[in-house]
Amino acid sequence: MKTDVHGIGMTSRRTRERLIQRLREEGIGDERVLGAIGAVPRHVFVDEAIASRAYEDTALPIGHGQTISQPYIVARMTQVLLGEGRPKKVLEVGTGSGYQTAVLARLVDEIYSIERIEPLMKQARRLLRELGIRNVQIRLSDGGDGWKEHAPYDGIIVTAAPAEVPSALLEQLAPGGRLVIPVGGAAMQELLLVQRTDTDYVQERLELVNFVPLVRDSI
Repeated sequence: MKTDVHGIGMTSRRTRERLIQRLREEGIGDERVLGAIGAVPRHVFVDEAIASRAYEDTALPIGHGQTISQPYIVARMTQVLLGEGRPKKVLEVGTGSGYQTAVLARLVDEIYSIERIEPLMKQARRLLRELGIRNVQIRLSDGGDGWKEHAPYDGIIVTAAPAEVPSALLEQLAPGGRLVIPVGGAAMQELLLVQRTDTDYVQERLELVNFVPLVRDSI
């Protein structure tokens, strides 16, 4: 694993700038999000053997059958989660490499992140600590159950796809809060935005996506 957490490493600043320009061309217009993507060293979140590909706009393997999401998807989901505001407390389901977590940490006050694969959780904790990120708590748990102790959340972001939106996550979303989640099976998944009002949930379909499935440890 690459440990050069403060430098560009084998990648140039120009490479990052090209990624940001590509994201702009693909419709990412929130400068807060683009700034965070540009500031987070994605190459430290992938294995050194593929670090030279870190600033390509593509998903990459991180082991254990998981991937680090395509930068466009990270930016898109983050932009949707933020909306026009700044969520104070966010739940992230699926820490994975910790890259999405690191991007969010620059944009919200508190993050509670859940990961069900222990080696990934430990690695993400280490990388975030080395990057000086202090507003994140991570625990090993079944993501579909959320993290009830810290609810309600102003925002919830899910980085693996369940067949349907877990009811526990809806319950833990604060009124006015935003849930960004991919939903579906192997054949088709859609990225959804679910907003909670005082009396109901309003759902919006955003685009087709392709995520690893959200695995449940319990029924």
